[in-house]
Amino acid sequence: MASFLSISMVFFFLIAQIKSETTDHSVKTFIFRVDRFSKPSIFPSHYHWYTSEFADPPQILHLYDTVFHGFSAALTSDQAASLSHHPAVLHVFEDRRRHLHTTRSPQFLGLRNQRGLWSESDYGSDVIVGVFDTGVWPERRSFSDLNLGPVPKRWRGVCETGDRFAASNCNKKLIGARFFIKGHEAAANAGGPMTAINGSVEFRSARDADGHGTHTASTATGRYAFEASMSGYASGIAKGVAPKARLAAYKVCWKDSGCFDSDILAAFDAAVKDGVDVISISIGGGDGVSSPYYLDPIAIGSYGAVSHGVFVSCSAGNDGPNGMSVTNLAPWLTTVGAGTIDRNFPAVVVLGDGRRLSGVSLYAGAPLKGKMYPVVYPGQSGMLSASLCMENSLDPRQVRGKIVICDRGNNPRVAKGMVVKKAGGVGMILANGITNGEGLVGDAHLLPTAAVGADEGDAVKAYVSSTRYPSATIDFQGTVIGIKPAPVVASFSGRGPNGLNPEILKPDLIAPGVNILAAWTDAVGPTGLQTDNRKTEFNILSGTSMACPHVSGAAALLKSAHPDWSPAAIRSAMMTTAGITNNLNKTMTDEATGKPSTPYDLGAGHLNLDRAMDPGLVYDITGEDYVRFLCSVGYGPRVIQVITRSPPKCPGKTTSPGNLNYPSIAVLFPTSAAGLSSKTFVRTVTNVGQPNAVYRPMIEAPRGVKVTVKPSKLVFTEAMKKRSYLVTVAVDRSNLVLGESGGVFGSLYWSDGKHVVRSPIVVTQMDPL
Repeated sequence: MASFLSISMVFFFLIAQIKSETTDHSVKTFIFRVDRFSKPSIFPSHYHWYTSEFADPPQILHLYDTVFHGFSAALTSDQAASLSHHPAVLHVFEDRRRHLHTTRSPQFLGLRNQRGLWSESDYGSDVIVGVFDTGVWPERRSFSDLNLGPVPKRWRGVCETGDRFAASNCNKKLIGARFFIKGHEAAANAGGPMTAINGSVEFRSARDADGHGTHTASTATGRYAFEASMSGYASGIAKGVAPKARLAAYKVCWKDSGCFDSDILAAFDAAVKDGVDVISISIGGGDGVSSPYYLDPIAIGSYGAVSHGVFVSCSAGNDGPNGMSVTNLAPWLTTVGAGTIDRNFPAVVVLGDGRRLSGVSLYAGAPLKGKMYPVVYPGQSGMLSASLCMENSLDPRQVRGKIVICDRGNNPRVAKGMVVKKAGGVGMILANGITNGEGLVGDAHLLPTAAVGADEGDAVKAYVSSTRYPSATIDFQGTVIGIKPAPVVASFSGRGPNGLNPEILKPDLIAPGVNILAAWTDAVGPTGLQTDNRKTEFNILSGTSMACPHVSGAAALLKSAHPDWSPAAIRSAMMTTAGITNNLNKTMTDEATGKPSTPYDLGAGHLNLDRAMDPGLVYDITGEDYVRFLCSVGYGPRVIQVITRSPPKCPGKTTSPGNLNYPSIAVLFPTSAAGLSSKTFVRTVTNVGQPNAVYRPMIEAPRGVKVTVKPSKLVFTEAMKKRSYLVTVAVDRSNLVLGESGGVFGSLYWSDGKHVVRSPIVVTQMDPL
């Protein structure tokens, strides 16, 4: 005891010295990962320990004790650096700001009333889905608790009150709501680009001032809402993927301010303690760089959640179609890209020479009624800001009374229309550049607008430059259903390969994420602009943010139907049954290029819930498996403990990261490899179908690659539910020709005559990252 007190006195002296002598007086938020086993017994709680040895009570923002052990505090950089040397501190990282990844989709997933997964799971009844987002607008019909049973007894959460949010706003559907703001407020108090919450446009509560959270929550769990539409578009019945699942809203993102890591971690901690079964998080770094797992609070928080049996679904990011743009890469996460559905909102640009150029729009105001207007392209002046229709970039004398061509990029698409409208323009043609290609999303524009692809954009610009008096009109054609081909991989969807560990294929799969109708806030109009005073119960949005809650809702249905399945088993069921063909029965294509898509674009394929209900076999993964994976990528015990909370035991012989029991197989051969090379991987499958079954493999080998599987069949019985097999992938470097994406692709199928269990195979040449 005397020894401990003397050490503590020295440490207290050091802290006092830091406080008095520090030269860096700027205060920032830092997150401290602490070894919980190091707490001296003299302290009754970790809070007493932290406030005695690490920081004063007012400096501490959040305590973490469930998915993560430690705290976040507002300190100077010098103070944080000094505390990092404390023997109990495993790691320190600075709080970072992250960003949101912004009626027919359930049917498009294969869900139909009274049969299949909806009926067999009772529509997800009693499964609890936690949505980390911008909050919720609780009065929407999508969150009605009509005819729902009592709140599950295991629920331990609360309905946190605040601005315009009372305890009565929760019900048997929306069973909990919390908000996390301390990280945001600390950043605002520290100065810099962040500002404090603006009470005129934001609510200091779980109420949604942005709309994104209401949209994602209702996509995952929304109740039936009849006569739903967005200003007449996509009219019909709106419903979430799991209509009877219970919803808990965790507001971690604030209007126009993003989402802070310290608050996200606090939400993970709370959600797991509250008793959620599924976490849906449509948030990512947004800087194009993926942090290592031990520096990524979403990866850390989700590891803790998964270790408690909670399924975590994350969006893949909207930085496609660039390669290696996928985000949220941890192998315990389910990473979701976006595809189109078979519904569109066509708007045709009719040129003065009679040509008709296809586009899309959700404009719902007064139509142009075929009247032709002059067309102008401000970008002809050579001014970049004018070509992009940036604020104050347009000369009213040039655009008044005309349809204006604006290039996509830099500022929000709907904001460009406001710039045109302020300058006196009567309409807008929003033209994609080469980056976006032919990928289009509809927007609820405030003036007549059609968004067109890069080819059509080039065509209309060429027409304007070559015609003395160019003219055009826009014909808005409403909602069209039965579009073919569909699904198509959305051009914006984050693409592989995995930028941290290419041996793990990411994204895992894709789901509907283009032009999705779901509930909306009353705080802002459908564009989200402060100048948009329109009110709408539903809105139509696109993004991997919209795809993620489809998988979250699907996980709720699967969890309800199979309560004993682990998060890895649920993901496996989705991946091995995912579709890779469109409604023309052809290989799914990439919206950006029109060419066949690859596993780098869509992972295992497009979510197919009817088949996921009965996958036959699943690839399960335990916590020990994930620890071995972290050992295999070179992390040391102390770094691994930052993620896992407990000291790990790495095996004496390190295995390949590719041996993680993942439902996909990604094989890396070094760039220096010449001649013949081969690698062998182990996979273990668990039979969740009929007890007595025999599965045999079928191989579609990537071009120039030889794939062999041993044994030649897997025999399952009542007593033998697990079987392992070996996959050997061999290449002759002289015959291996990699495609444009840098890889070659194939598939491994296991079938018992009823079930087909598919794993994509990716082979590439790449040195380990």
